[in-house]
Amino acid sequence: MGFALSTFYLFVAYLGTETVFGPLAPYRLEFVLALSIFLVSLPLLPTSNIIKSPQSLALIGLGFAVPFSVAVSGWIGGALQAFNGFIPCAFAYFLVCLHCNSKKKLIILIVALEVVCFFVILKGSLELRAVGGDAPSPALLDESSYLLAQRSDQGEWFYRLRGQHFMNDPNDFAQFLVCMVPMAFALWRPKKTMRNIGLVILPVCILLYGAFLTHSRGSLLALVVLAAAAARKRIGRVASLITAGAIFMGASVLGFTGGREISAESGSDRTALWSSGLQLLKSHPLFGVGFGRMPDYTGLTAHNSIVVCAAELGITGLFFWSLFVLPSIRDAMAIASPLKVHESEPMRIVEPLVPSPPLQSAPIERTEINRLGGLVLLSLIGFLVTGWFLSRAYAMTLFLLGGIAEVIFQIAADRGMIAPRLQLGPALRYSGMLAVSLILAMYVLLRVTNLTR
Repeated sequence: MGFALSTFYLFVAYLGTETVFGPLAPYRLEFVLALSIFLVSLPLLPTSNIIKSPQSLALIGLGFAVPFSVAVSGWIGGALQAFNGFIPCAFAYFLVCLHCNSKKKLIILIVALEVVCFFVILKGSLELRAVGGDAPSPALLDESSYLLAQRSDQGEWFYRLRGQHFMNDPNDFAQFLVCMVPMAFALWRPKKTMRNIGLVILPVCILLYGAFLTHSRGSLLALVVLAAAAARKRIGRVASLITAGAIFMGASVLGFTGGREISAESGSDRTALWSSGLQLLKSHPLFGVGFGRMPDYTGLTAHNSIVVCAAELGITGLFFWSLFVLPSIRDAMAIASPLKVHESEPMRIVEPLVPSPPLQSAPIERTEINRLGGLVLLSLIGFLVTGWFLSRAYAMTLFLLGGIAEVIFQIAADRGMIAPRLQLGPALRYSGMLAVSLILAMYVLLRVTNLTR
């Protein structure tokens, strides 16, 4: 029951309560669903070490930093509101780790999330067809529309596909699509041509078409990076870079960005916001200006996940954010490496991080662990690349992918196929170093950008 409820919770979160529950949405059934999952999950906690993982400590730390940042900034009443905005996203990590603890369950979860993408793409495509004969204009749309009208660099209106709820911005939905493209390959089976065409190739084409309809520049850059990273081992570094460049040029010619340029000049406003974010960090170094409050100071958000986290939560929040990202990336890289994953052993490791049945789990090959690890690593890379241009440091997708990485890692650990994960002490030290390095990197980048103008 826990797995079914968790999958439905994530399905509702991404699709939107109004879409799923319709006229019952005002009754806040998502809270009833979340409470039910929490009660079902409680019996699993005593047999799990999940709370002791660096990522769990990071989320607990962020859970305190988010409301505290608002309270310190002077808005005591907004602390609970900030906490309520963050917790549903962080909840995704624990749900995946506790209930999606096998390859079969991960596949079901991925399919459910693909259905969300297909539904939004279908709705947006139907709307595009309905307004196809009319000049693009915001007047033709309302808040429930899956399209957003926006002007190009030439001043012409065009439509962008978006989702609902927290994905009602085209860039948010594009980021989710980018992350789902690698995960779709989890259904791939060698020598199963027809199955792979129907369950992998066709869905990936639909996801890419959806990314095209969002006209997101960040998603285009992320897809190019993913193409280069995925092809590097097969065709070599140089050939993969040439292929990625060809994809970028082809997508640009086809109007992927909707008539908006990708250049230093077009990003000048964004770098100005990055500079403003660092100034806010300088004036509020420990706890920031408050969760979600950067626009109150600068008029707009930072359009960079690192800057927005540092500006809103201070170095404290950026440290806990790094404490989640670093171990997740490290574990994903470990399970993706053939050198670090060994053949399965017959005995299970005692006290697994993710609860599992007392009987010996089904065997899984080393190559399959590497393949799944490589896919979640690509998805994390896609999230971080798009996150460089978006203020999505606390997005549910990040915590969802972190949970998937930990489940795959634990599947390997239960079978003695991989060394233990990073211990808490080193994780704390490295995360502190990463947080400081990220701030310094942003500072140097801005100085170099200003000098070259």
